Amino acid sequence: MQDKAEKISIIGAGSSGTSLAILLGGSGHDISLWCRREEQADKINCERENKQYLEGYALPECVVATHCASRCVKDSDLAIFAVPSDYLRQTVVQFSDLIKGLPILHTVKGIESNSGKLMSDVLKEELGSEAKIAAIAGPNHAEEVAGGLPTATVVASEHKALSISICNLLNTPNFKSYPIWDIKGVELCGAIKNIVAIAIGICDGLGLGDNAKASLLTLGLSEMSRIAESLGAKKETCFSIAGVGDLIATCSSRHSRNRFVGEMLAKGCSMDEINTQMHGMVAEGVTNTKNIYQLCQSHNLDTILIEHMYRVLYEKLDIESAIEQTMDRL
Repeated sequence: MQDKAEKISIIGAGSSGTSLAILLGGSGHDISLWCRREEQADKINCERENKQYLEGYALPECVVATHCASRCVKDSDLAIFAVPSDYLRQTVVQFSDLIKGLPILHTVKGIESNSGKLMSDVLKEELGSEAKIAAIAGPNHAEEVAGGLPTATVVASEHKALSISICNLLNTPNFKSYPIWDIKGVELCGAIKNIVAIAIGICDGLGLGDNAKASLLTLGLSEMSRIAESLGAKKETCFSIAGVGDLIATCSSRHSRNRFVGEMLAKGCSMDEINTQMHGMVAEGVTNTKNIYQLCQSHNLDTILIEHMYRVLYEKLDIESAIEQTMDRL
């Protein structure tokens, strides 16, 4: 891949994929945006906007949506996967024969259910161990990226040249990306921060104040770094833009779907009611909680916050009791 790709395929037309299409399209690249549903692609091309997932942000003319996998990746220099974690494998299988040899970037913030595998491991299993894979992470809320507001991010890969090349591709005056080599750490941070954001949303929903939120955020960062180290990632990644940077943004922003889930839970809403209010968007933190909790159990890691979030979401533990028990063990 050259530093400035002529054709970029973005596989997944949710808020993340759409914001990257706007960012990269704004730099003049030829962008193909793959949609799971044909009617969604047609609507995006007609309206020049993704009203379901990122309303209010116009798509550059060089962005073309399509439902056809082969048309999406034809002549591409880079493929970007921007789908929910539980849909990554089946989506990669659909594209695998078409993207052999292409460098891959993914935006997915989670680990695979049942297997507990990181997204880069899923990609390698389906594309081959020789596949060159990178992950992007940081405080990159789609609404702010699409709106051209200043932000920073990291691109992590075992292949240093790939990280550097993708950073050069992404960089604009308001979007700064930096290469790092700890892809495992970046992927773990991306999954764990969503769990913490649900807990912070619960605090807001209960009106517990800033002190309680600061205590839980600190606990969440501590558990993130402990898990990362135990699984062979670098502790310093947790204190980078990909770790604490994304953690702060996800826990504090009105754009955060995971924080919204916690706030609605605290107000007595069921997950079915919350999902209806989210209009098809996915809060990765819900499945992340179960997957990361099981990962911690298998490695004998004592993670107070993650344990109690699991019990709230999957064992119907009373929310106020969960917060009280967590704070008691700080």
